[in-house]
Amino acid sequence: MNEASQISATPIVSVRDLHVTFTGAKRPVQAVNGVDLSVRQGESIALIGESGSGKSVTLRSLLRLHPERKTRIEGRIDIAGHDVLALGNRALADYRGRVASMIFQEPLLALDPVYTVGAQIVESIRRHESISAADARQRALELFERVRIPSPARRLDAYPHEMSGGMRQRAMIALALACKPQVLLADEPTTALDATVQIQILLLLRELQRELGLAIVFVTHDMGAAVEVADRIAVMYAGRIVEEGSTREVIRNPRHPYTLALMQARADGAMTKGARLASIPGAPPDLAQLPVGCAFAERCVYAADACLKTRPDAVELGDNHRARCLRTDATAGVLGTRAEALTKVAALTESS
Repeated sequence: MNEASQISATPIVSVRDLHVTFTGAKRPVQAVNGVDLSVRQGESIALIGESGSGKSVTLRSLLRLHPERKTRIEGRIDIAGHDVLALGNRALADYRGRVASMIFQEPLLALDPVYTVGAQIVESIRRHESISAADARQRALELFERVRIPSPARRLDAYPHEMSGGMRQRAMIALALACKPQVLLADEPTTALDATVQIQILLLLRELQRELGLAIVFVTHDMGAAVEVADRIAVMYAGRIVEEGSTREVIRNPRHPYTLALMQARADGAMTKGARLASIPGAPPDLAQLPVGCAFAERCVYAADACLKTRPDAVELGDNHRARCLRTDATAGVLGTRAEALTKVAALTESS
């Protein structure tokens, strides 16, 4: 966690009652359903959940990257004083990259294959600033040095396919930082990388966040990655944030059954040989036809009759820790019975 970073008191990212509906299918799909999210300058938050839980949809909404003709976005998104949903096309183009920028999951697809990486960074800088090509290239070189790309001057003239996966991801980070944004959005930036390179990229993001005072919204499936990067964790399920709190509190004392199930399903060094990995029964609900009550109820071992009929509001658990659940009493202290199995995650929390 980033306890050493200087975190402001006022949120730079403020999302209120965000709804994202995809209208192109036979039935509208409610991909995000009432998300509230705040991130302060110098703070990082991780969005965690299964595929289809709404993490990436939420992240892309902050840059309005969804196709407008097939997407309905409702609610309010304020980032660094910009009402994002009200921006016109020209203002939106200025906002992207300069105020908020994104590190995409697969840089080989995000980078243009017919231009060198250096040319793409230079173009981005010159799009937002009145600067010569030579000065823009010098900044690109400095960015490559900052993200520790070896032989940076030579790599500026390389095409994306000529770089390794880890090097491409570092170049993607350099491109995201090129116009000095205040908010950095990272969509599973380590998914396609091997374990060693993943750790290097996570450490690099944490270092840059502390050095530059960035606000970071980080999407991941991996609890270990969240522990390494994030000050806070928001767990998403069926388009809603079902639990949110400090990384330390959510990891050590998860109170929503879904968060608890994710923790119990995590492979770690405490598992004995031949042990069966825990899994969450069932499947996520159909986002085109969400249930009346709690969306997780049919998969939840703690569910009561009321859970099938009532959509829970957030329950305040103290220390800015909250969960949308009617059975937070049942999950209190459950991980205490699996302390050895969670030693690895707890150790990560202590060291971050």
